[in-house]
Amino acid sequence: MRVIVNIPAYNEESVIAGVISEIPRNIDKVDQVLVQVVDDGSTDNTQKVARECGADIIVSHKRNMGVGAAFKSGIESALKNKADFFVNIDADGQFPAEDIPKLLKPVIDGKADMVVASRFGKKAARNMPWIKSFLNRLAAKIIGTFLRYPIEDLTCGFRSLSRETMLRLNLAYSFTYTQETIIDAISKQLKVSWIPVEVNYFSDRQSKVVRSIGKFVFQSFLIIIRTIRDARPLFFFGIPAAVLIILSIISGIIFLNFYIQSEFKVSPYRNWLLLSITFFLIGIQLLIFALIADMIKSSRRVTEEQLYLFKKEKYNKSNFD
Repeated sequence: MRVIVNIPAYNEESVIAGVISEIPRNIDKVDQVLVQVVDDGSTDNTQKVARECGADIIVSHKRNMGVGAAFKSGIESALKNKADFFVNIDADGQFPAEDIPKLLKPVIDGKADMVVASRFGKKAARNMPWIKSFLNRLAAKIIGTFLRYPIEDLTCGFRSLSRETMLRLNLAYSFTYTQETIIDAISKQLKVSWIPVEVNYFSDRQSKVVRSIGKFVFQSFLIIIRTIRDARPLFFFGIPAAVLIILSIISGIIFLNFYIQSEFKVSPYRNWLLLSITFFLIGIQLLIFALIADMIKSSRRVTEEQLYLFKKEKYNKSNFD
């Protein structure tokens, strides 16, 4: 069995050598461990240092495209290079490489399709900004409730995947991949589990992704909303539709009550009538959106199944012998 450890990197020449050197090359039940670096348009010597320090595979982007695009390129390269399992770890050295076997074991044993490191287990992440911790926990709770699946950590990039999971996932955004892939995997009935790891955040290090907390929160929010909309469209549109229709009925009953008591006078209570009509029309529109979105979801399932079969054939190991 072959494991490819993927390291997306952008201007990491000062630290990537240490990360590569810590990747365990001997893992139980694994025949071969290869280190792959995805250089996301670095302007320094990241690629050169990675090659000199023992990276087996180098994938290079001509320009900086974002961690989502780097993750996608890493997946595609791993499939081409006959990976049975895939581990993604950041290039900044904040995640402990010695935990790679721990993340791989449930996937190798067939007990999980994707295993994600949890920074909120028994050992809390050191030096993690409180706002980042709070927002992550909040998002995980909300999305987990929405998808009816317990989520411990929604944005951790340290994770392991099976080959089947790599073939099943479809990445649509280049900004990030962490939330989208978890939601996509859960919506496709893949088993996702979490394992606590001890993470040390460097207080003086500037994140390559979170350069602005506000921008990160906004873009992550959009990705989550879009993905949930596609995963459970009936719930996404149907619940607001039901609420508005119920409000319409309540407003209508209030209007009728006033209308009858005032001996059938409309003018003093027309606002209740207009409110009832407005709620009803918007609710019906959302209900129609829910039905259309559900049909699109059914069509997308067929398309994704065809895409899965296409990728399975495209990345068939025998094709690369």
